Order: sequence, then C-alpha cells, then structure tokens
Amino acid sequence: RCRSITLITGIGSINIAIMATRIVLPGEMITNEVGFLRGHGTYVLEGVLFASVAGIVERVNRLISVKPLKSNYNGEVGDVVVGRITEVLQTSWRVDVNGRQSCSLALSAVSLYGVQRRKNAEDALQMRSTFKENDIISAEVQQIHNDGQLALHTRLKYGKLSNGQLITVPSSLIKRVKNHFYSFPFGVDVILGNNGNIWISDTFKRHHDESDFDQEKIEDTTRDIPASTREKISRVRNCIEALAMNFISIYPDSIMETYDESLQREIAAKDILQVENASEITQRARLL
Repeated sequence: RCRSITLITGIGSINIAIMATRIVLPGEMITNEVGFLRGHGTYVLEGVLFASVAGIVERVNRLISVKPLKSNYNGEVGDVVVGRITEVLQTSWRVDVNGRQSCSLALSAVSLYGVQRRKNAEDALQMRSTFKENDIISAEVQQIHNDGQLALHTRLKYGKLSNGQLITVPSSLIKRVKNHFYSFPFGVDVILGNNGNIWISDTFKRHHDESDFDQEKIEDTTRDIPASTREKISRVRNCIEALAMNFISIYPDSIMETYDESLQREIAAKDILQVENASEITQRARLL
C-alpha cells in the first residue's frame, strides 16, 4: 500500500510514493511492476524485483531500494548524534558514533564555557577539562570530508551529557523528525541520535525550544536523581528496546504510545522486555 505526493520544486516536480512501513527479508519479492529502477539492496530476476538484504523498503519516484536494518551509520549534514569520546588529540577529539570510521570534533567547533571565541594554545592544553575519554556527548554533523569522515560541532544546545542512560538501537529505526530533543510530560528527556544512540535523562530544566536544552544539565554531574525518576527512565529505556525488538520506528510518538500502554497494562518496568509483553505494548505504536 502506498500513497503518492507530488512535490513542486524550482527544477520540476518529484513524485514520491510513501509506502506503508514494510520489512523484507533477503529473497522476498518487493514488486513485479513494470518500469521500476533498481536501487541498493535489491536485485532483478525475470523482471521481478527482490530484496537482497533484510531491511525497510523505500521508494522515491520509480527508484526502489531497501535500507538495511543493521548497518553502520552513514551520516548526513545536520544529523543529531550521540557519541563517545575515544581519544584526545592535539587540537581535536575522536568520537565513536557507530559509523564506519571515527568522527572528528575540532577544538574550534566547541563552545568553551558557553562562549564562542577564537581558540588559542592555552585552550589546546586544557582540552581534557572539556571532554576526556569515555565522555558521552551530543553533537551535530557539520561537514562530511572527501574520505567519508564526519566533522562534528557541539555549539549551542550540544555538549557533554550526564545523569542519564545510553541505549543503542539500529540507526535505521530512528525516524527523522523535526526535533530530536524531546521532553516527555512525565519528566524524562530523550535525545534521539540519528546514529542509533539514544540518551535518556530526567527533565532538569523546562524549555520551549532546542536552544535551551540541557545547558544547565551539562555542568551538573553530581545531582541526585529520585528513585521514582530513575524508574521512569528505566521504563522509557525498556520501551525503546521493545520497539527495537519488534522493528518499529523509534520517535517521540511511538515511545509515548508504548510507555502509556505499559502503564495501562500495569506491567513493571523490569518485565517490559519479556517477549509477550514487548509485543503487546508495541501494537498501538505499530499502527501510527
């Protein structure tokens, strides 16, 4: 099933067929339509298009491709990512974002002490006071080099993360939405990294847009979190894991539906990942 939308651009119109979310297995028939173009993850046999990998079917105009469910993250400029510092170099940091290679975070792309200014030799000597090995950070992809390496920046709302929990899911399940920083009404914040890393923490500061997100939380690493809030964080974490187990797109609406369903069924946070429970509480999210 699909519905068609025509986008009018300055160079003409583009017809995009938006298909219902469909998971295919290697060797499964995608379509026997005439006139299609074979994209990545597909092959043609006797005029019929089949999937060569397990993944999600995507169709733009006549081009049909399959996006693998499990693959290394391929970044795009503007992507929000959550990564881990792996190495401190002379004027940059190396960051692991589950990609094909490590990313680079230059000293010049970091706001020090909340101020954007030209960096000097003294700043380079104090780099470990900003980020050190194994620190978790949020960042944005600023540039893609010719060799495929991603260049990140942590200005404005991005930076070091603390007082939370990190969960990793296949990057193909992260749905691209307008806002990847989201605060749920029950007091939990999530950062949905396009690279599959998701950061879950309590809502420390109420905000109205992304530019205010997490600024005070970055500096606060010793704050006590109540047991009730930790239970909510654990429930959100397990709800996200349940969505991933059932290959359902992960975005704020699907997380909220799964969270509410787990409460309505009175399922304890520790029991959400039982196979039967995970399947039941994600049924409504599958229909979104």
